[in-house]
Amino acid sequence: MNSNIAVLLAQDALINGAIYALLALTLVMVFSVTRVMLIPQGEVVSLTALSLAAIETGVVPGTVWLLCVGGGLAALMELYTWLRERDRRALRAAFFYIAYPAAVTALALATVPLASSAWYRMFLTLLIVVPLGLMIYRVAFRPLAHASVLVLLIVAMAIHFILLGFGLIAFGAEGVRTAPIFSGVIRLAGFPIKAQAIFVVAVALALIVVMALFFGRTLIGKALRATAFNRTGARLVGIRTESSGTLAFFLAGLIGAISGLLIAPMTTIYFDTGFLIGLKGFIASIVGGLASYPLAAGSALLIGLIESYSSFWASAFKDVIVFALIIPVLLWRNYSAAHAEEDDE
Repeated sequence: MNSNIAVLLAQDALINGAIYALLALTLVMVFSVTRVMLIPQGEVVSLTALSLAAIETGVVPGTVWLLCVGGGLAALMELYTWLRERDRRALRAAFFYIAYPAAVTALALATVPLASSAWYRMFLTLLIVVPLGLMIYRVAFRPLAHASVLVLLIVAMAIHFILLGFGLIAFGAEGVRTAPIFSGVIRLAGFPIKAQAIFVVAVALALIVVMALFFGRTLIGKALRATAFNRTGARLVGIRTESSGTLAFFLAGLIGAISGLLIAPMTTIYFDTGFLIGLKGFIASIVGGLASYPLAAGSALLIGLIESYSSFWASAFKDVIVFALIIPVLLWRNYSAAHAEEDDE
């Protein structure tokens, strides 16, 4: 391995680590607020990339129809809530779940066949994919808000398989890769660095900083943190935990969709690629104990480095090496928990 290869591998590691870090942070956030292990987050990433690729070719992506179906189911559930409780907020939510998919579908049908800029294609993709997080929460998880973690995990796995099957039906088994937002190579200290790679890392770092400021400085972010720390206490001080769950899933959908836009030009995306990406983000979140944001982000970068350099030395076993990282972490956490229980006694 020479210095040029080492730099290229480090570049790939930073790109992958940045994406894994975003996914790990969203998994930690959603689990802390709702106790849901968001297994389908990887599918949000892959569906975003596949949708953007379809729009680039002038084809209306199948996710538009998924948005309509999800909106229809969510609207029916909100109407049932309104009939039962006469809550006007449910009626407004039902109107949103009907009107928004209809408006986005009309916009997609009118503009996708036309030649448009890359920025507009990404904006339209975000309009289509981001609300799916809200609809997944409203249809699948909000009615089970008080269920056990195991039940929520089973539902999350069911959603994962539904989205996986939908991706295969809507986009086929062929892989896609979108055009880069920034083409060309920039030389730093004599080493070639892709402009797209710099853009991906910069956007990921910006999102992490914005998330830190959001949770640390804003009232809504502090309400989410309060819900994560103590759901019962949050209810007692007037924080609606259902609204916190909705916001957490919206942020998860937004970050997952942005991650899909970032990774689409860098690697070939298949209908099932999201599962592997999400699983590596899950490992980073487990290393962080599903509670620590900085530790989850640092673990994601470490996973990116291990994956990148192991692909050079042992490419056939790179995924095995990455997934094996979770074994010593679980053993260490089990050992630490056992000692903590002994101390309590």
